[in-house]
Amino acid sequence: MFGCISNQMKLATILGGIFLMQASLPAASSVHEFTLNNIDGKPAPLAAYKGKVLLVVNVASQCGYTPQYAGLEALYRKYKDKGLVVVGFPANNFGSQEPGTNEEIKQFCTRKYDVTFPMYAKISVKGTDEAPLYKFLTSGSGAVKWNFTKFLVDRDGKVIGRFDSAVAPESAELVGAVEEALKR
Repeated sequence: MFGCISNQMKLATILGGIFLMQASLPAASSVHEFTLNNIDGKPAPLAAYKGKVLLVVNVASQCGYTPQYAGLEALYRKYKDKGLVVVGFPANNFGSQEPGTNEEIKQFCTRKYDVTFPMYAKISVKGTDEAPLYKFLTSGSGAVKWNFTKFLVDRDGKVIGRFDSAVAPESAELVGAVEEALKR
C-alpha cells in the first residue's frame, strides 16, 4: 500500500515540477519568436522578417470585409521595397467565413485578388485553440473581434498598433501608421 502512495507522490511531484517549469518559461517578447506553417504547409518562421515592418491580418474569404484583400495587396506592393510585409492568417473563427482548405484559400486569394503577400496556413485567432502568435498579439489589447483585424508590428517584432476590421488598408489612419513605422 505504501509503495502505491509513494509512486503516486513521485508522479505528482514530477507533474508539479513540469507545470512549474512551463509556468516559469519566459513569454515571447517578439513576433519573431513564432514559427507557423505557410499556406503550403511548410514551416515559415516569422524571424525571416526581422528588420521589416509587419501588418499581420486575420483574413477570411467569405466575409463582408473580404474585398480588403485588394487594399492589403496594394499596400504591400506600394511599401514592400521600403520594408513592409503584409502577412495573412486565414481563420474560421467568425461566422464560419473561412471554411476552405489551405489550397482553396490560396487559389481564391491569387485568382480573385492577385495576392502576392505571404499567406500562412489557417489558424485559430481566438478561443481555447487560439494560436500562440495571436495570444501574443492580443495580450493587453483583448481578443480579436472579427475578420480583418490588423496588427502593425515594428522592425523589432513588437506590436505598435491595432486596427479593427472597419479600418480599410487604404485609410489615412492605417497608411499613416505604416509610413511612420517605416521611418523608424
